[in-house]
Amino acid sequence: MSGRHFITLAALLAATPALADAPLPLSETEQAAPALPAILAPRERAALENRILAERLDTLIPQIMRAEGIDLWLLVAREYFEEPVVATMLDAENMHARRRTILIFHDPGNGKPVERLTVSRYGLGGLFAPAWDPDKQPDQWAAVAEIIAARDPAKIAINSSDLYQFADGMTLSQYDKFMSALPPALHERVTSGEGLAIRWLETRTPAEMDLYPNVVRIAHAVIGEAFSRKVITPGVTTAEQVQWWYRDRLMQLGLTPWFHPSVAIQREGVKGMIEGDAVIQPGDLLWTDFGITYLRLNTDTQHLAYVLKPGETDAPTGLSAGLAGSNKVQDFLRAAFKPGRSGNEALAEARAQAIAAGIEPSIYSHPIGHHGHGAGPSIGFWDNQKADPRGAGPIRPNTAWSIELTTYANVPEWGGQRVDFRTEEDAFFDGETVRFIDGRQTAITLIPSD
Repeated sequence: MSGRHFITLAALLAATPALADAPLPLSETEQAAPALPAILAPRERAALENRILAERLDTLIPQIMRAEGIDLWLLVAREYFEEPVVATMLDAENMHARRRTILIFHDPGNGKPVERLTVSRYGLGGLFAPAWDPDKQPDQWAAVAEIIAARDPAKIAINSSDLYQFADGMTLSQYDKFMSALPPALHERVTSGEGLAIRWLETRTPAEMDLYPNVVRIAHAVIGEAFSRKVITPGVTTAEQVQWWYRDRLMQLGLTPWFHPSVAIQREGVKGMIEGDAVIQPGDLLWTDFGITYLRLNTDTQHLAYVLKPGETDAPTGLSAGLAGSNKVQDFLRAAFKPGRSGNEALAEARAQAIAAGIEPSIYSHPIGHHGHGAGPSIGFWDNQKADPRGAGPIRPNTAWSIELTTYANVPEWGGQRVDFRTEEDAFFDGETVRFIDGRQTAITLIPSD
């Protein structure tokens, strides 16, 4: 994707002064307990979100419609029942669809601009041209049919997909209304907009990628606080208390999680993970899974920490070696990314390399961006390490990913106990390489016990 068609974050910040810290670069190195970046006030966030949305609509929509061979795309949402694509196209002041919101994208061809129309009572922040006058045509669906018939498109895409929830936003009731209003001669031109929906949601623009390191850094900073004596007192604090500390901390920061944070313990002599009201003790290996939503971008991170026993200065060698094994599988998976290769193919290649290296892997990576578990091909599932229909789609450039996986290893210092070394870090695939957005954990976080 040519960068010359996109505005940069620097340009966005210049247009809206004093919005944020200087953008961080993508980095392979993760800082331990990093400082928390500045977090924007709601008005400043809205200004930035709206500028990025306008840029996405201006640049991405023509590209994906022409790549998919679609000349008209119809999207339908109802108030408080926004479909996944429409939800990402609403400006920051229009938090929900109103009554029934209908969006139409039409590519007239011959290099002309793509029309963006809204067949609804509201203009949606000036991003879509109002195309319905209820006083002249009281029937909203009839107005839609008239607009489409006048443009005579060869292919009319609607969001309907059995496989991908992100592309299945057209409900049965709205489909029936639409087809009843559409002239019968156009019915055979209606097709699935699955490819459009996935490509719109999965593609990250340069301006978004300028923002993403700051967003991930915020998540890393909060995890750094959680895995410290500021929050954890060994022998007193429970796993559940750390989970709710996360929620309290995000409320203080004006941020939201997209899932309830996880915290669990692995302990010598105890099988599996323990959580809930279990008290954190010296010698425990802690695991967390934590993700935030900020500036319409999501993070998803899993880190490990070790609670030092009195007199210890480092984690047992076997635990550190276990994390190193997970880092190796991360690298095998990153090397398996190729444009057009399926998620299933990347999974098979990375697993084969890990097993050949004597590592027991479980890979369950996924796209990330507008959604935590984002649109695009999955690369394995924790309960299915074989090819899956959801992993059959192509890996595309300019996409963000959670490199999520685990490896299992026997830890000598724990009497050969089998330990689960879960790791997850957000990354960006530019079409050639997969780079971590704000580094990755390569050393287990240490929490003093005294």
